[in-house]
Amino acid sequence: MGESGYGSRPDYRVDVLARRNRVTATVGGLLVADSRHGLIVDEQDHGLVVYFPPADVRLELFVRDDRTSYCPFKGQATYRRLDRAGVAVLAWSYEEPYPEVARLAGHVAFFQDVVEVRLGAADPPVSGR
Repeated sequence: MGESGYGSRPDYRVDVLARRNRVTATVGGLLVADSRHGLIVDEQDHGLVVYFPPADVRLELFVRDDRTSYCPFKGQATYRRLDRAGVAVLAWSYEEPYPEVARLAGHVAFFQDVVEVRLGAADPPVSGR
């Protein structure tokens, strides 16, 4: 793994926010993840990304892809695709992220241009009553 970017950019923000909202991920109508324990990552210069606990992802539907990539603020990413021929990579995770984002360890995120990620109501719901 490469060197952490936090040494040269201590001001860089990657906020990992636990939320109690139900969040789901579907691809082509197939539910691949459903959680009330997702982590919302608000990274500087990026859009919001939901990371699902592995227990809430249907991992049996996926196979690991050979490729990896490196983020100087999160670490080495591994990738997954559906266990079907010709299916593009749909998800990634950081198995051993940097200490600043340690809560992401093993959580799975999905490419939002391929997988529909929906944020639902909080549990218990927020009420004005």
